[in-house]
Amino acid sequence: MKAVVQRAKSASVSIDGNVRTSIGHGLLVFVGIHKEDTDSDIEWMVRKIANMRIFEDENGLINSDLDTIQGEALVISQFTLIASTKKGNRPSFNDAADPQKGNDYYLRAVEGLEKALDRPVKTGVFAANMQVSLVNDGPLTITLDTRHRE
Repeated sequence: MKAVVQRAKSASVSIDGNVRTSIGHGLLVFVGIHKEDTDSDIEWMVRKIANMRIFEDENGLINSDLDTIQGEALVISQFTLIASTKKGNRPSFNDAADPQKGNDYYLRAVEGLEKALDRPVKTGVFAANMQVSLVNDGPLTITLDTRHRE
């Protein structure tokens, strides 16, 4: 499982020109599901995202997590994060989970984040063609990969 976590001043997702949902201060998270992901990958990823201290505290230090600032979260499924670019110029998506597993794990990750934060998490629509807008705060962008847990 891979995730791109972006600290946001605001973010939104639109489908067919209509805004589906939006957030203010918080996190925009893109999540890609690998075909070999397990329950432990979901648990690790949710814990990392929920507890990531990437927001400024009262002293201006990057020391607060999403819960501390009472920020919002928008989680978007993005299978292209699992792309392999080893050969040639056309990315391979062979390692991405099949749509059924991808959707299941994506929804379970969202549910896990909602439980960790004790509030709803906003989402895109699995497998939809979405347009995502972001005002990245910082910019601050972190990548996470359950195969390279750091």
